[in-house]
This record gives sequence, structure tokens and C-alpha cells, in this order.
Amino acid sequence: MKEVEKNEIKRLSDRLDLIRHQQADLSLVDDAEKNVELEKEMATLETEIERLRGVKSQKLSKEAQKLADLPFRRAITKKEQADMGKLKKSVRGLVIVHPMTELGREMDLKEMTGFSKTAF
Repeated sequence: MKEVEKNEIKRLSDRLDLIRHQQADLSLVDDAEKNVELEKEMATLETEIERLRGVKSQKLSKEAQKLADLPFRRAITKKEQADMGKLKKSVRGLVIVHPMTELGREMDLKEMTGFSKTAF
């Protein structure tokens, strides 16, 4: 679902960019009707893009909230990062979030962090 929304936002943004280029090439005096038509389409595209971004961020916020509610969280050491498989096997239900992912940026993480229901 995330990928579909991402692709839809990209497609609409590309269409908006194309309209802006078309509008820049038009003469305001000669093509007034065409200009008004492009303005209306731009407005609808901008509102749809904002709506889709809102939906996307709301879904992310739910996921971030769910992780923040887990009782245990701590930074993952370099040694643990080297053998991530072993760590995940030893801690049941461990979720690791990297700071450079969309979720990590939203949660303002500075280092790779693990979230779990049990202490680790």
C-alpha cells in the first residue's frame, strides 16, 4: 500500500510539473482560456498530492506510536549490528529502526534503535 501511495504522489507531481512548464510557455493574452484551465488542474493536483501525503504521514505516525508504546527501547551497539540475526533470534518481537529510514526520521532517532516488549 505504501508503494502505491508513493507512486501516485510521484505521478501527480510529475503531471503538476508538466503543467507548470506548459503554462510557462503560454502567452497570457492569446491563451487565456487554456491558462485558466491549467490553473484549475494545478489546483486539483496540489490538493490531491497534499491529501495523499497526509494519509501517508498518518499511517507512519500510527506505526511510530505503536513502537513508542513498547516498554523497552535502546540503541543497538556496533557489535549487535554486526550479528543482527543472532540478536533478533534471542529477543522475540524485536523491531529495529534505522535513523535514515522514513520512520526513523519521523521518530527523530540519532542511532539504530531496537524496540521490544521484553528487556534485551
